[in-house]
Amino acid sequence: MKISEDILKSKGIPYIQKYPYGKLSKTSKDGKRHYETPDGRQVPSVTTVLSATKDMTHLHAWRKRIGEAKAQQITTESANIGTVMHGSLEKHVKGIERKPGSNLIHQKAHAMANVIIDNGLTDVSEVWGSEVSLYYPELYAGTTDLVGVYKGANAIMDFKQARRLKKKEWVEDYYLQLVAYSEAHNKQYDTQIKTGRVFICTQNNEFQTFNIDNYDHWVGQWYAKLEQYYKSIL
Repeated sequence: MKISEDILKSKGIPYIQKYPYGKLSKTSKDGKRHYETPDGRQVPSVTTVLSATKDMTHLHAWRKRIGEAKAQQITTESANIGTVMHGSLEKHVKGIERKPGSNLIHQKAHAMANVIIDNGLTDVSEVWGSEVSLYYPELYAGTTDLVGVYKGANAIMDFKQARRLKKKEWVEDYYLQLVAYSEAHNKQYDTQIKTGRVFICTQNNEFQTFNIDNYDHWVGQWYAKLEQYYKSIL
């Protein structure tokens, strides 16, 4: 085990290079995100699988209700905030200086990252990797925001931004993402990770966190989605 030179300056959480994480190349296939795995195969991303198997009825109704132009504006702004917030959190866990920036998007994202740092990352005692590429051979791949130790348990962790607070029944895709990354990590590195945690900050700086409360259930749901996806593209 090699301890990196990067130590979290603000919180003192060690950044430990416990596994030989590498980066997977992202590709596009039929307009959908895929990854190229070391054996040369192109496999769908976790988000591609979830998008293709998700009931979009409520999303389509929302876009129709508020208008396509307004819906696209909200979607684009949220995506931009999420990208900047993730970048800020990645810098934090690697001990790199963070600056709020000058425009409103960057300032909002920086403040939201601070909320997650102060309310979620305080319970993280080790970071093994940030923006970690993971794959399950021949099936799927993806990138998780954080792998490490949360409240004493080895865990997969993800950061999310939201426009409003979430109900538990609204975040099923988050659980599926977490177990998908856990299964890939366990397969690649012979681990037994069964803890997943998602940290959410709303654009009003409200904090929420959800954890996988029944790993076996959500694993079953994930593999059912995966089977549904592959049947749909045959």
